[in-house]
Amino acid sequence: MERLKGVANTLFVPLYGRIYVSKKFPEYFYDEMALKIGTQFTTGISKGSFEYTNMAYAARYYNMDKMIIKFIKEHKICNIIFLGVGLETAYDRITKKCGLGEVNYYGIDLPEVIEIRKEYFGERKQETLIAGDMFEMEWKEQIDTSIPTLLVVSGVFQYFFEDKIIEFIKNLKKEFPYGELIFDTARKKSGLKFANWFIKRTGNPEALMHFYIEDSVDFSKKTDTILVEELTFFKYTRELLKGKLNLITKLFMKIADTKKQALIIHLKW
Repeated sequence: MERLKGVANTLFVPLYGRIYVSKKFPEYFYDEMALKIGTQFTTGISKGSFEYTNMAYAARYYNMDKMIIKFIKEHKICNIIFLGVGLETAYDRITKKCGLGEVNYYGIDLPEVIEIRKEYFGERKQETLIAGDMFEMEWKEQIDTSIPTLLVVSGVFQYFFEDKIIEFIKNLKKEFPYGELIFDTARKKSGLKFANWFIKRTGNPEALMHFYIEDSVDFSKKTDTILVEELTFFKYTRELLKGKLNLITKLFMKIADTKKQALIIHLKW
């Protein structure tokens, strides 16, 4: 496989994180599809160097999965839209737990990423893949915006600047009147510095991160939205895997949660 450049190449790193944790701690997080497609890669996959970073990716999905499932149970008939879908395998994890129901799944990403996704995943029921720039909003024309919609942005916003993110969220609010949004973010520059240090170690300096949130309530005001929840990454991880993680991993997790260095934000309007 030809190696993707810049931000596009970052889709391999969280995939490896899910594979790593699925093998080592399946009682906490198990991603059958990640394990399946991971065996097909021969080149181009960037591997995390530390247990902590792999656990961070898995924790992000562990928490987001819970939020997605809760949304589906509340609304029954709804859209779940993954913006910057990459090689995300949430469709498989969620439908295995909830069934297909009356949920419409959508994956939006750059054309070259969608092509890779089609190659490894093929077509699945009730999932529509749309190639394009998520910020351009043309993809919305293929979606029924009159029903409750959860927009999921995982590991994407960090690569852009705040003004672009704020404008984008305001556009989502206009186009999806019954919409909610969940995304992950670093809190303060200290969290961003650690993330960028790791990115440089993976040999992908073209994809440095820029976006972070100082105050979640203040950010919700900037976007004219309501803050539903602010969640740290590792609350459940530390409870479920205590005694099984490396000492340095447990230390980094405790610091990240205590200082709120990594957050999942849930907004609605």
